[in-house]
Amino acid sequence: MTRGPEVTEEPTGDELLTVGAASSLIGVSVRTLHHWDHVGLVSPSGRTSTGYRLYSADDVARIHRVLVYRELGFSLAEVGEILDDPSVKGPTHLERQRELLAERIDHLQQMVCAVDHMMEAQAMNKKLTPQEQSEIFGQDWNPEYQREAEERWGDTDQWEQSQRRAATMSKEDWRRIKADGDRLNQELAQAARDGVEPGTDQANQLAERHRESIARFYDCTHSMHVLLAGMYTQDPRFTEYYETLEPGLADWLYRAAAENARVHGVNPDTATWE
Repeated sequence: MTRGPEVTEEPTGDELLTVGAASSLIGVSVRTLHHWDHVGLVSPSGRTSTGYRLYSADDVARIHRVLVYRELGFSLAEVGEILDDPSVKGPTHLERQRELLAERIDHLQQMVCAVDHMMEAQAMNKKLTPQEQSEIFGQDWNPEYQREAEERWGDTDQWEQSQRRAATMSKEDWRRIKADGDRLNQELAQAARDGVEPGTDQANQLAERHRESIARFYDCTHSMHVLLAGMYTQDPRFTEYYETLEPGLADWLYRAAAENARVHGVNPDTATWE
């Protein structure tokens, strides 16, 4: 049994590459080329007299196109449909691939910038020390709160998002957040004290500001806000905190969050964590 000579350069004209040569040239395993042939994605143009696959320059060009589309996240089935679309010519494929690659590069550059910011924040150690936490949030602040929160929500996307955002905040950022929160809580307490009914414009505006204060740390939907406000009425520690501001405030805040969610198309009775 004899085989033709292995070709290690890009085939031109009628020049053909064996599967091994094509594999070495392009950087795709022989097994992958066999599979793509089996599913009809890239079938070689020829065969030797002994049945070995032979790839032409057009075959190699198709393999490169497959690799680009795969890099862009398309499935093999989707790539096959794109490449075999009779209405799409070769130059159109290249133009589309260039456009998609440019978008991918832009996205990756944005990701690099985000990672750089995270690395910078970590390098500057912007997370508050326990002493700084007590200084900003008062003597009632307990470091156990952080550990408990991590145990309860540490495996959620919201926890991960909040940790990323918190890592970029300076001490002054935390002071400002604390001051804003204190002002909002006083306004909530005053509204409950004045008999403002949940569902009114004033109550909805206050509830929305409360939701936005949470959204500083993670994307808090109106549905999530209802569940969080409900927790304030169920966890004695949260209830006690709001009760010290104004008797009945925890329940008032829950009803205000529920009515505000309703305005935004969420049924508070069936709210879910999404």
